[in-house]
Amino acid sequence: MATDSWAQAVDEQEAAAESIGSLQIREKPEENGTAAYAKDSSNAAAKSETEGENKSAEDDDKEDKAAQSLLNKLIRNNLVNTTNQVEVLQKDPNSPLYSVKSFEELRLKPQLLQGVYAMGFNRPSKIQETALPMMLAEPPQNLIAQSQSGTGKTAAFVLAMLSHVDPNNKYPQCLCVSPTYELALQTGKVIEQMGKYYPEVKLVYAIRGNKLQRGMKLQEHIVIGTPGTMLDWCSKFKFIDPKKIKVFVLDEADVMIATQGHQDQSIRIQRMLPKSCQMLLFSATFEESVWNFAQRIVPDPNIIKLKREEETLDTIKQYYVLCNCKEEKFQALCNIYGAITIAQAMIFCHTRKTAGWLAGELSREGHQVALLSGEMQVEQRAAVIERFRDGKEKVLVTTNVCARGIDVEQVSVVINFDLPVDKDGNPDNETYLHRIGRTGRFGKRGLAINMVDSKMSMNILHRIQEHFNKKIEKLDTDDLDEIEKIAS
Repeated sequence: MATDSWAQAVDEQEAAAESIGSLQIREKPEENGTAAYAKDSSNAAAKSETEGENKSAEDDDKEDKAAQSLLNKLIRNNLVNTTNQVEVLQKDPNSPLYSVKSFEELRLKPQLLQGVYAMGFNRPSKIQETALPMMLAEPPQNLIAQSQSGTGKTAAFVLAMLSHVDPNNKYPQCLCVSPTYELALQTGKVIEQMGKYYPEVKLVYAIRGNKLQRGMKLQEHIVIGTPGTMLDWCSKFKFIDPKKIKVFVLDEADVMIATQGHQDQSIRIQRMLPKSCQMLLFSATFEESVWNFAQRIVPDPNIIKLKREEETLDTIKQYYVLCNCKEEKFQALCNIYGAITIAQAMIFCHTRKTAGWLAGELSREGHQVALLSGEMQVEQRAAVIERFRDGKEKVLVTTNVCARGIDVEQVSVVINFDLPVDKDGNPDNETYLHRIGRTGRFGKRGLAINMVDSKMSMNILHRIQEHFNKKIEKLDTDDLDEIEKIAS
């Protein structure tokens, strides 16, 4: 199997950091169903400023899923140290549930085991322990799995594809569909790394720009690409005989259904495959729309879900600061700035517009801050996160969308400059948990400070407090001893 400089990054399972300079999310929608990069939704006219900002935040979230997923892959240096428990629902509840604690127990081909170890995997991650025995079982078992970035799921389904291939048969046997060109390339690099010692297995990319001669039949064993191109190669150009496919992987399902056309294209591909084909679907979230899609694609599945983790709140001290307007919130932030920069802090805003304004105001006051914005290209965002991780900036101003999956051990303070609300203006409890969960990582003490500037935001804070059954105390910004103690 072809390898290059990517293979040197042995600790990176889902991304190669060297790719940052060469990968971009395109501004325009491409052929073959490639996702468009997030556009600014600032032209929402005839709305109040509040409604406009809520709409903007909602659009950011919807349109930025593909870019965010790629960002997580680019910045991930190792597996997430998650404490989430895995919940398994088997299609046959009477069947014994197997899990493994070592890769040797899977009885892999020696060249694949060598590839696994060369990538820096010493033992299976939590999701790999349960998923790999299912994916490698005979007869094949279908699987729907919930897994966030960094849990080793890409390496798991790549290992399954490489294990099921018969290199003596010179035709495609495994299809892997990703929502964008860039995400397909990232998965392909994992295949190249893991298959480093298994050169008999060949890989081809069904992505835009990879033009093949009409009438030819592919001889590569694994095809990875975007839904539109993959569909064309299976039906229109017949480069692939779908009836010979053994394994079909649909990755990033939640991103897939957020992109127009991808859902229909994926279903059309699945319908061409034989009933004996193993179906593997992965998604970071299991919203109802994703769940409905998964059940249409994967018949009689085993299901792996992550149980929700809320115990992180136990190590986090929560406060609120009472203000009257945005400017007063800014002044309160300046008052506590010295205390929070003892370690590192993240400041969350509701929209890009507010985040940009706040970063600018803090900079004008002489504070050194980093801004993470949806308007940046993905490789630029990755560079900002790396600088923050390295401690070159102590404070990161961001929105919900840009900060998913960032684990920085030194972060001890999170500030909600704007409280998280959904599109209807109700408290977004899940986002609140996600935000303040950036601190208190790895069992350490953390601090969350909420800025309240109206009766409405005070009501939202009370409802968040009731939801988590956790007292949020009022903070006097003239007395910062407690903050300094926690932050240090």
